[in-house]
Amino acid sequence: MSLQRFLLSNNNILPFFHRVLQCVTIVFLCSLAAACGSRPESGALTINHTPAPEAAVQDILIVSTRKRDNRPGTYFNGERVQTADFAQASISIPPTHKDGAIEWPARLPGNPQTEFVTRAAGYLAGRSGMQNELDKRLMALPPGKRSVFLFIHGYNTLFAEGLYRFAQISHDAQYGGVPVLFTWASRGQIADYVYDLNSAMTARSALQQTMEDLMASKAERVLIVAHSMGNLLLMETARQMSSAQRARLETKIDQVVLASPDIDIDVFKEQLRAMKDTDAPRNKPFIIITARDDRALQLSKVIAGGKQRVGAYEDQEELAQLGAIVVDLTELKSLDSTNHTKFTQVGTISPQLDAVLRQSHLRTQLPNKGSRLGQVRQDLKTLVSDAAKIAVTIPSSATDVAGLLTEDNN
Repeated sequence: MSLQRFLLSNNNILPFFHRVLQCVTIVFLCSLAAACGSRPESGALTINHTPAPEAAVQDILIVSTRKRDNRPGTYFNGERVQTADFAQASISIPPTHKDGAIEWPARLPGNPQTEFVTRAAGYLAGRSGMQNELDKRLMALPPGKRSVFLFIHGYNTLFAEGLYRFAQISHDAQYGGVPVLFTWASRGQIADYVYDLNSAMTARSALQQTMEDLMASKAERVLIVAHSMGNLLLMETARQMSSAQRARLETKIDQVVLASPDIDIDVFKEQLRAMKDTDAPRNKPFIIITARDDRALQLSKVIAGGKQRVGAYEDQEELAQLGAIVVDLTELKSLDSTNHTKFTQVGTISPQLDAVLRQSHLRTQLPNKGSRLGQVRQDLKTLVSDAAKIAVTIPSSATDVAGLLTEDNN
């Protein structure tokens, strides 16, 4: 039967499914729009000089593939540029801040006692200006503390939103190094999924150059965290690098965290295969933060023809076998209606999580294997108990540690 005949013979069925899809999409988009309704599209970064002695300040360096925006307090919009631009900003977090939240100003320029505000912001003089500023900030830290936290935001993210979100994450995790935001040209509009997807892909060379610059800096180690569609950008950037380029990155990368990855599971497997074919095994497994109730990824799955997204993938064991530590936040109550930003709520337990994950770095040789793995198991069970039902799955390796968490975590 031809496609045309099939469509004509199913006049009742096709409109029905079309209406169902429309209803599902509309319900989701309405809830998402309500969750994002407080985001100002311009002027959000208006400078605020009101004193607030108890507020904390995050000084963030910025690499952007967004077009500059001349509107006051805006700096960048959602349109693309071909070469990276550079900036810096100081974001104040109020003393009344709650972990995982962004307290948006009810009225600009905001109240620093109760809301996020911008203390300073401005462009840097090109790549050399960025490198000089980065090294200056790193050298102001004591030896052993000269680290960089690189954050790559996701889909539907305005510039100010990505900046404030990163300030919140860095603050809640009590990060002591230099935070660097890589912000690509998302329009911050729900309907622009395909535009955002293409914007992420056009930012690959800029992200690669950024990572290479971080490796060449005075940084002793680098933490990379990507969220949502930012993970596709990160993985595709890594995939386009040569084996030698990836090996150089490995010398300083302390950890890679893939938070709520909006990546087709088959694409993800292919990316890993492509890199595994040419690279030696990683010393440290990457971390995938998932939530099976992530409504944003559920919609992405519909848009993508029903293919599961890595960040909501149901088979935790399979992800672990691909070489990841999987942190499942499904049972964690979210601060937003989409369940897509749960990873931002684990800042207060990040020191414990980091300590556990450092013990579980799986190498080809593990001294005192029995006692070490027993301690990891106990620490993980304690973490799960103390951290609002966070479940952790450890990958197996040549050290044969499969089934580390076979006991019930509850």
